[in-house]
Amino acid sequence: MELQDYLNVIRKRWMIIAAVTLLTLGLAAAYTALSPRTYASSTRFFVSTTNDDSASSLQQGGTFTQARVKTYAQVLKDPNVLGPVIDNLGLKSTSDQLADRVSTTVPLDTVLIDVSVTDSTPAGAQKIAAAIGEIFPKYVAKIESRPGKASPIEVAVTTPATLDATPVSPKPTRNLALGLMLGLLLGFGVALLRDVLDKSVKSQRDLETVTDRTILGGIAFDADASAHPLIVQVDPRSQRAEAFRSLRTNLQFIDVANPPKSIVVTSSLPGEGKSTTTANLAISLAETGLKVVVIEGDLRRPRLLDYLGFEGSVGLTDVLVGRVEVDDVLQPFGRTGLRLLGAGPIPPNPSELLGSANMEQLIEDLTERFDYVLIDAPPLLPVTDAAVLSTIVDGALVVVGAGVAQREHVRRALDSLDAVNGTVLGLILNRVKAKEGGAGYGTYEYDYRPESERQRAKGRPVRVHRRPVAGDEDLGPVTPRPSTTGARTPDDLGAAPQGYGSAPARGSFTEQSEARQPAFPADDSIFH
Repeated sequence: MELQDYLNVIRKRWMIIAAVTLLTLGLAAAYTALSPRTYASSTRFFVSTTNDDSASSLQQGGTFTQARVKTYAQVLKDPNVLGPVIDNLGLKSTSDQLADRVSTTVPLDTVLIDVSVTDSTPAGAQKIAAAIGEIFPKYVAKIESRPGKASPIEVAVTTPATLDATPVSPKPTRNLALGLMLGLLLGFGVALLRDVLDKSVKSQRDLETVTDRTILGGIAFDADASAHPLIVQVDPRSQRAEAFRSLRTNLQFIDVANPPKSIVVTSSLPGEGKSTTTANLAISLAETGLKVVVIEGDLRRPRLLDYLGFEGSVGLTDVLVGRVEVDDVLQPFGRTGLRLLGAGPIPPNPSELLGSANMEQLIEDLTERFDYVLIDAPPLLPVTDAAVLSTIVDGALVVVGAGVAQREHVRRALDSLDAVNGTVLGLILNRVKAKEGGAGYGTYEYDYRPESERQRAKGRPVRVHRRPVAGDEDLGPVTPRPSTTGARTPDDLGAAPQGYGSAPARGSFTEQSEARQPAFPADDSIFH
């Protein structure tokens, strides 16, 4: 990982780092508050010899005492010294327990011994230190004396035992500082581990680790997309609308010499935003004067026409079985060159129907009449419909929902297209959140619009779309209206729909036969 990767982890996972840091600080504060207070008292001994005052004697005595003070520092903790201290003060502890509370140090190249004693009270620490100051010099004189001779070593107290009411333990400042440092390190470690274990695709960088295929663009996440999925119509100068126009431009320059005209738009899983991406891309293409037809090719859980505010009870399936002509069911979208072909009744065998010769012939006919043919297909992993369609079109666009698809999902989806020799024109990264920073497309922080339009965009006023009639001059923006088949939620938001494959969202074919069209014939020979 590079430095930028670590900075991205901090930016994305700062809440984890902050939470762990605060938790560690809380534990450090609790430990400080609950720990018993410990007080210290210190005293200092000076060790000297009792020889004459000649220069040689003084030099020899100094060398001798410097060699002895280290031994005296250890002797001070002997039971012969601490035992009388315990007896004199009436302490309820053993010599070993008291020795743990006594520390001695010898400053370098000196004949001094510094003694520090800790206790639960300042007065207790001072009494113990003072008792040691009385008993220790006598004990040294005793062990250094010879029969009939006085001890050549003299130990004197130079600093009496002090009384300090400030506790030496715990130390709040030190404990909190250590807790802060430890919390930051632990928090960053947890955040880094969380980022490493997170296999979801959230940015362009994550997508590039899965495949080297072209990333045509990315669309920023918008929590309001459920209410206004057609962002190109509702807020044409918004960041997301500009992202779709950028996607349109990149698509037109994929292969200038032989540009793809029939394109299937799919994803690896439900909920990644393929239908709303198809709708907005189609509108963006039609804005340039191109003739575009959008086919609702998801014959299991159709959503596209609901987003566009049109009825799709008669459509693709009716055309493929020869019940109606395609021109009879193509619906114009405003005064643009965009035409819509709904899914029609839900068939019992979507994969066979989409892979039939009739479907291939339909795509060929529409490709001759329109500049672009976009097909909104089901996800690749739950069903094979999109893979089947990819074999009869010029190429496929794979929508990857940031935070929805795992890296393995994207890899398996692309492998499924490669298995049938389908052409992958590129990938579209959808739902990119702004916190990913420069790691993905569609996350720019500027808004280059007039002030009045920016203010209106916050409320996003919308006018209901009407079917074109004679005399209409302005159709206005589009908002999806409830379909007769029931309310639906855009598949680029929320949890992925369940039951993809066997339980169509619009009901079974026979359930809708009365409301839409007569049911298909019992035998499916027309598909062969």
